[in-house]
Amino acid sequence: VQLQASGGGSVQAGSSLTLSCVASGFPVNSLNVGWFRQAPGKEREGVSCIKRDGGVTSYAEAVEGRFTISRDNGERTVYLQMNDLKPEDAAVYFCAATKIFSYGSSWKNPIEYEYWGQGTLVTVSS
Repeated sequence: VQLQASGGGSVQAGSSLTLSCVASGFPVNSLNVGWFRQAPGKEREGVSCIKRDGGVTSYAEAVEGRFTISRDNGERTVYLQMNDLKPEDAAVYFCAATKIFSYGSSWKNPIEYEYWGQGTLVTVSS
């Protein structure tokens, strides 16, 4: 499985961006795909996840209601639509995937994902 993330950029607070994660080597609808972000000096944190089973979505509390994760099976792509961006959303964003989560694990745990794309930088000015 290879993942290619793109779509980052520099925007003003209140703006929107859509990140894309293209998966190759395995059907995207057979993967659990998560978006993570890492700001300078901070740990990598889970932002959102879309599960292979039923396309169930999850969000971190900080982005709930502003970010939307979705999947286009034909395009082999998982999107992260980010609205009303805030300066605290600025980070390098990564997409990651796993074929199966460990029993009792959290989608927010980076250790659960064995495939990672390169990061895409999002900067938000106030």
